[in-house]
Amino acid sequence: MYSISRREFMRAGAFGAGAAAVFPGWAAAQETKPATKPTSATDRVEIGQSGVKVSMLAQGTGANGWQKQSDQTRLGMDGFVNLMRHSFDSGINFFDLADLYGSHPFMKNALKHIPREDVVLLSKIWFAPGGGMKGATAAKPEIERFRQELGTDVIDICLVHCVSNPRWPAQQQQIRDELSELKEKGVVKVVGCSCHSMEALRVAAEDPWTELIFARINDKQKKMDGRPAEVAAILRQARKNGKFVVGMKIYGCGDLTKKEDRDASLHCVLDNSLVDAMTIGFTEPAQVDDSIGHIAEVLKG
Repeated sequence: MYSISRREFMRAGAFGAGAAAVFPGWAAAQETKPATKPTSATDRVEIGQSGVKVSMLAQGTGANGWQKQSDQTRLGMDGFVNLMRHSFDSGINFFDLADLYGSHPFMKNALKHIPREDVVLLSKIWFAPGGGMKGATAAKPEIERFRQELGTDVIDICLVHCVSNPRWPAQQQQIRDELSELKEKGVVKVVGCSCHSMEALRVAAEDPWTELIFARINDKQKKMDGRPAEVAAILRQARKNGKFVVGMKIYGCGDLTKKEDRDASLHCVLDNSLVDAMTIGFTEPAQVDDSIGHIAEVLKG
């Protein structure tokens, strides 16, 4: 498994000419003026000019998510609700959901205890057959069902879930067109995709329709789509192009358990301005507290 040290990673960013020869676009992306560096995991960051402001850290609900369940939903209703309430009380207002995870009805119950107007709900449309689900071919019926399952009129952010084919914009054209129409009506506020291949990520970084990108990034190449420096170059370009980038697999989907490993991943992601926000699938309140404190340490350092 390929790994890149923090020193190597930052050297690649500092010396654009040499990096550009290995990773095309790296030097140009380095010219991007980084966004204001957050001071905490709960700082609010606006998605473009949408008016949607999210905490820099999102509470994920899809750890080991598949077939309408995840580690979060397997906590049971009370466990799920208590976890979401703890995250909200800790300053997180950004909740990462998906049809594939089965987390909608659980979040609906959590919203009985959390003010809907104070949170941002993100969900994802699953288009590929599998995972115990029939792939969606249109967005309107999916969004209407999501609204019912969540008990809300508005889905703040909706993504095309798990794109891997570089032709995904054409393949998912109807879903994209209908999401655009729903956005015009105010039913959806922000649209985008979650990427699961380098090729799809490159396309998303340049695609005018895509406003928000979920991308897998850490410094150890755990559960990622390519080498960290290569992915980093694309993420920098995406941000230069005005895309809002949310990093996922920051802790390698649970593989990076040592504090020093999590430190290295956070430093690479945050020090190099690769993301605007990040999502982590916490399953315990103590994990939320630990990461909020941990991220604060990294930001100070």
